[in-house]
Amino acid sequence: MNTARAELGASKLEELRFDNSYGRLPPAFYTRLSPTPLPDPYLVAFNPDAADLIGLARAEAGRNEFAEIFCGNRLLPGFDPLAAIYAGHQFGGFVPQLGDGRTILLGEATGASGRWDLQLKGSGVTPYSRMGDGRAVLRSSIREYLASEAMHALGIPTTRALCIVGSDQPVIREDIETAAVLTRIAPSHVRFGSFELFSSRRQHDHVRTLADYVIDQHYPQLREAAQPFLELLREVIGRTARLIAQWQSVGFCHGVMNTDNMSILGITIDYGPYGFIEGFDWGHICNHTDHGGRYAYNMQPRIAHWNLYCLAESLLPLINMEEAEEALEAFGEQFELNYAALMRAKFGLASGHAEDTALMQDTLKLLHDSRADYTTFFRRLGNFDSASDADNAPLRDLVVERDAFAAWAARYRLRLALEAGTDAARKARMDQVNPKYVLRNHLAESAIRKAADQRDYSEIERLMRVLTRPFDEQAAMQAYAEPAAPGSAAPAVSCSS
Repeated sequence: MNTARAELGASKLEELRFDNSYGRLPPAFYTRLSPTPLPDPYLVAFNPDAADLIGLARAEAGRNEFAEIFCGNRLLPGFDPLAAIYAGHQFGGFVPQLGDGRTILLGEATGASGRWDLQLKGSGVTPYSRMGDGRAVLRSSIREYLASEAMHALGIPTTRALCIVGSDQPVIREDIETAAVLTRIAPSHVRFGSFELFSSRRQHDHVRTLADYVIDQHYPQLREAAQPFLELLREVIGRTARLIAQWQSVGFCHGVMNTDNMSILGITIDYGPYGFIEGFDWGHICNHTDHGGRYAYNMQPRIAHWNLYCLAESLLPLINMEEAEEALEAFGEQFELNYAALMRAKFGLASGHAEDTALMQDTLKLLHDSRADYTTFFRRLGNFDSASDADNAPLRDLVVERDAFAAWAARYRLRLALEAGTDAARKARMDQVNPKYVLRNHLAESAIRKAADQRDYSEIERLMRVLTRPFDEQAAMQAYAEPAAPGSAAPAVSCSS
């Protein structure tokens, strides 16, 4: 966005307008409290695109008060801070009370682009901290800041990140690290687990109140439906099916698909042990504490469906069981339709043919058997020569078995012969859907190490600039498209990441 245009009509910090519709729900939904002060805060990273969303002038990030406000030390007029309560299924087991253990909702910034929750992550202890310290660390804050913006650039619904504020305050995790607060924004942070809490307590009036709130705030078109609560479930099912199809198509693994980490709006929330697959593995596990592989890459569609069952069960005081089950049965078809459309585009196929599903699955098996880099393979696929028996060496070199590649290439070439248009036109389409750059863990780790060890935040900004143009060829940035060096140890990521 042009900076000068973005500043037109933008507000100073004190001029921002805030509301807190969630704070008008009954007190059982939250606890009002102020953030815990963070000593000697300083700005680590600022995202001007997110500032544009809430109508904040970009130049305001240069003010001394900025870090004080967005770590929670100073509250702007209109802030109404609270921590929400919810429950959730964590790794399959139901936990009857969770909640915002280290996040505080400041309120909703209201402006021309709509209403946006402003939430501080790492803002101190709340009644839902469960023996935790309520803090986030610089490492995890950088990871979420980069990931949410990278996902947005890929066109995947997600929370956004406004800024990171750091402090030298020590925080104990596996090692001693330093504290940070991430300001994230989203239309809503209501989760599946928000409904599960009140349903499990048999507080059916609260289930209805929350469902009415979500419809009125986010799905007003459903209000006039004959069965608005059933339509709400159907809408969430559809959005979740589309979201998971997008995750699968880009090789994104969330890592902790607990029901308290599933958004009622079908957006990606709560980045922890996430990862983009490099060497393709159907059963890739990105969370090193997920010993059973519950949230492995190939399990994500199944887990999303299971989580939706939990949501539907929570809504049973409001909807008919048989109709809920019928709605849930549509998830598989909706996921497959969305995934197939996304994958056809990745393969450069403008039309659909009966053999496409088998071709796509066999291609992924080829990648799995060779542990070929997922992102690199599909980016190079755009250069495939369909008009001759060319060896397509850059693509072939990703596959261990040359004979297997040759057989696959002949099959793909025959399929492309059914398409109209030129290779150049196909490549142009494919380059718009097959990213060259994704947030690989070693890239995030490099930015983290410079920030933590040297207080050098330049790599965060450089990486952000690359990731927000994931489909473009960017001069002198080839290193950011490469997988981790062979033999290098992959950073271990867990729920504390």
